[in-house]
Amino acid sequence: MTELTKLSAAELAEGIHSRELSSVQVTEAYLQRIADVDGEINAYLHVAGEQALQTAAEVDREIAAGTVASPLAGVPLALKDVFTTTDMPTTCASKILEGWIPPYDATVTTKLRAAGIPILGKTNMDEFAMGSSTENSAYGPTRNPWDTERIPGGSGGGSSAALASGQAALAIGTDTGGSIRQPAAMTGTVGTKPTYGTVSRFGLVACASSLDQGGPCGRTVLDTALLHEVIAGYDPRDSTSRNVPVPPVVEAARQGAQGDLRGVKVGVVKELHSDSYQPGVISSFDAAVAVLKDLGADVIEVSCPHFEYALPAYYLILPSEVSSNLARFDAMRYGLRVGDDGSHSAEQVMAATRAAGFGPEVKRRIMIGTYALSAGYYDAYYGQALKVRTLIAQDFDRAYEQVDVLVSPTSPFTAWKLGEKVDDPLSMYLSDLSTLPTNLAGHCGMSVPSGLSEDDNLPVGLQIMAPALGDDRLYRVGAAYEVARGPIA
Repeated sequence: MTELTKLSAAELAEGIHSRELSSVQVTEAYLQRIADVDGEINAYLHVAGEQALQTAAEVDREIAAGTVASPLAGVPLALKDVFTTTDMPTTCASKILEGWIPPYDATVTTKLRAAGIPILGKTNMDEFAMGSSTENSAYGPTRNPWDTERIPGGSGGGSSAALASGQAALAIGTDTGGSIRQPAAMTGTVGTKPTYGTVSRFGLVACASSLDQGGPCGRTVLDTALLHEVIAGYDPRDSTSRNVPVPPVVEAARQGAQGDLRGVKVGVVKELHSDSYQPGVISSFDAAVAVLKDLGADVIEVSCPHFEYALPAYYLILPSEVSSNLARFDAMRYGLRVGDDGSHSAEQVMAATRAAGFGPEVKRRIMIGTYALSAGYYDAYYGQALKVRTLIAQDFDRAYEQVDVLVSPTSPFTAWKLGEKVDDPLSMYLSDLSTLPTNLAGHCGMSVPSGLSEDDNLPVGLQIMAPALGDDRLYRVGAAYEVARGPIA
């Protein structure tokens, strides 16, 4: 990395706003870094250099005139390719949307533009956010900057890999079952899944509507908090948006950085700390818990007995919603169209388009979901999964009567080698064991680096969880731990 691309987003913002740096200078440095290394990493599906530099130049003019759009104005960012953008393609890493330019911006995109944040481009992901490794992209896998023979996590591996390789100062991801937190853990970066409904889903191409949540990614807890405040807030265009104040996450991050967690009660989730987790992950987690104790936190063990059913429940609820949401890709309105030569029926064109446009994992989940929702099976599968979801939420409620936050390893294991689990989807799904419960309950969670595993010298993440609208608790604990831990490498 160059000296500029090593700086945190907060440091860059300070330099840009004081005019010691220019946004154009910083944006050019990131675009050069992308040109130098992304041929190997494949974090970006589309680079929008011209647009990013235009935004940067406008920010520099505004600062010279004495106005600043936001605390992060001028700091370049990478945007997951699942948010609509009118000036660049939105493909969701799928052939079925190859080259599609949306007619409207997502609310998150609009907020980024209004904040004066240059968008460097759109990042790679598992197709339609379905996967845990970013190997399901129709445009090739993203590689982990720590070891390019390994995956960066998923589905938001492109955003996390861009951060870890110095190709962006900030990034946006989405988290349906861990797709922000798990890649953050595997790339040594920070990622937050906000409380469901506190970041607008308008213009976020839906995977599973009751689970999807956009969120901020950064290299530090404070950077992530600053971005969180930019993108959060009520949106009347999103029917699931919460009309509540944004939790004071930046203030909490700054408070946490003082290194005092006295009075904070931390719960270690018994069910997310077992022999099935990689030994190096457990040892790193145990060391992190010891640090929290040293900071003054009161740590106890709590039990959430229904968490063991989160994986099967999730993999019924998500595919069911997928089978409904992806029905819109019918080859009639937009996107890919195969076999439309006048000799085939609409049904034949639709079938041919979906066969050619969707990848294996997307097809697998559509079929599972359609089966789970079919007559005679709805109550036995989808209905039962919803009951388990309620039990998991009740487990959380009981736990938060005892503690302020819960902690666990973010993922049971570190980044695996490319191709290692592609033919074993069940093994791949196990990487979401720790993160799924938070999505099912609609709560918030964060992954912050907890060092390197003694097994393979790869990054490990500490997951911090809090109840709905308790996002500021994540940042206080995360920032305190980050400062006490120090650099991971």
